[in-house]
Amino acid sequence: MRRLRAVARKEMLHILRDPRSLAVAVAMPLALVVLYGYALDMELKDLPVGILDRDQSVESRDLVRAMTSSDFIVDAGRLDGRDEIEPGFRSNRFQAALIIPREYGRDLSAGRTVTVQLLIDGADASTAATVDNYLRAVLGQVDGHLLVDSGFRMGGPRAALRILYNPELTSSHFIVPGLVAIVLIMICALLTSIAITREKETGTLEQVLTTPVRAGEVIVGKLLPYLVLGAGDALLIVVAGRMLFGVPMMGSELALAGYSFLYVLIALSLGLLISTMVKTQRVAMMLALTMTMLPAMILSGFIFPIRSMPLPLQALAHLIPATYFLRIIRGIMLVGRNSYPVDGGVMLVMAVGLLLLSARRFGSRLE
Repeated sequence: MRRLRAVARKEMLHILRDPRSLAVAVAMPLALVVLYGYALDMELKDLPVGILDRDQSVESRDLVRAMTSSDFIVDAGRLDGRDEIEPGFRSNRFQAALIIPREYGRDLSAGRTVTVQLLIDGADASTAATVDNYLRAVLGQVDGHLLVDSGFRMGGPRAALRILYNPELTSSHFIVPGLVAIVLIMICALLTSIAITREKETGTLEQVLTTPVRAGEVIVGKLLPYLVLGAGDALLIVVAGRMLFGVPMMGSELALAGYSFLYVLIALSLGLLISTMVKTQRVAMMLALTMTMLPAMILSGFIFPIRSMPLPLQALAHLIPATYFLRIIRGIMLVGRNSYPVDGGVMLVMAVGLLLLSARRFGSRLE
């Protein structure tokens, strides 16, 4: 135990005397959460829509007023004819065009089927789908019914919609918990990836290996100070997300702390494993970023659903620790579910396996 404390104290002194490590450990996580939290906004606002109103009735004006009553749709100008639609799309004047036919108001008052046409710029497929769904809902509210086919025909069965856990569909409530997973694995792996390579470059690793310290004690001793830093980073990120973006905490803080501690342990162990594989700090940092940030952002379900990926990528996604922690942190913060035995068990196996592999690779002497 004394040898373990000595290694941990030595590593803590390294951290305190290295302002770059402190900046990476404290300032970078907060900066990344603020930057990505505001930049990754999935909510569409101020969407320009051109309007061709051929009816010019009270009912058609009510429809336009209902569409533009929120911050989502902006009236990009009235069109005089269909020949203005394509030039408007080409010049990015608007991203959608609504065409209200003649006698729209009379047919609507008479209870007859009314068809309006909506043209959407499909160059951005995700935006086009969102615009389509929103305008369908607006048109359904105007008539008191939901639209039931692609021709926007009024009428049909009434539906009652209720959204759970995130009723206002605030994108930051979905993004920020995911950022906790991304930032933690990137920062923690980055910190420990230079723990052993720094000793190699400065030549002090030989001195450590001449002492009666086992490889496992060196690994655990180097891990402990970063474990404290990682836990502090996790707390800092979660608090920043709640204060800056209003992300709710529906579940138990204690459960989140336990799973976050396990996730930080995985990230730190991965960084140590990288540190045992390379000889320079530069290579270690590049490898840590490559192995953590890109897979965690693209394959973990942070933005893209895993079930929509091809089967080989789905299998690869389940090898990434962030995949499991994302389900846990979103479930605890947004849904209020506190127990994840399967995901937690997989993370525990990953943490133990990475630690044992790091200790084994480190060995007891230099290659």
